[in-house]
Amino acid sequence: MPDARRVELDHVGGYNFVVEIDGVSAGAFKAVDGIEASVEVIEFQDGPDLLARKRPGRTKFGDVTLKKGYITNRQLQEWWENVRAGKYDRRSVSIMLQDNSGDEIMRWNLFEAFISKWKMSSFDGKGNDALQEEITLTFEDMKIS
Repeated sequence: MPDARRVELDHVGGYNFVVEIDGVSAGAFKAVDGIEASVEVIEFQDGPDLLARKRPGRTKFGDVTLKKGYITNRQLQEWWENVRAGKYDRRSVSIMLQDNSGDEIMRWNLFEAFISKWKMSSFDGKGNDALQEEITLTFEDMKIS
């Protein structure tokens, strides 16, 4: 039986993750990149005090890029086409990190997400690599649990 203290200190691999869009598994993604958040720093001076004071301002989130092998399922392309056509098509996206047993360790919930960029990998007549599609998600809020 493993020592519980030891398990908590083990490093977590970045290879076990699942992506859901509106609560439905979105297929096997190869990579997720760009999960980040920052808070603006507002500097101000309080009266004659010469010390610059700082307080937290607005929270900003980076765009998240998802990469996966291209399949003929058109759900992501249809979402992209809706956004490109100006339709209000925002969705909730969850990225779940799992341990080696498949149990969820951490979850990033992205709210009001939409595809802001869609990219297909290069075609190469000499190669034998699978096609890869890449989407960039822009979103308004993120909760980590």
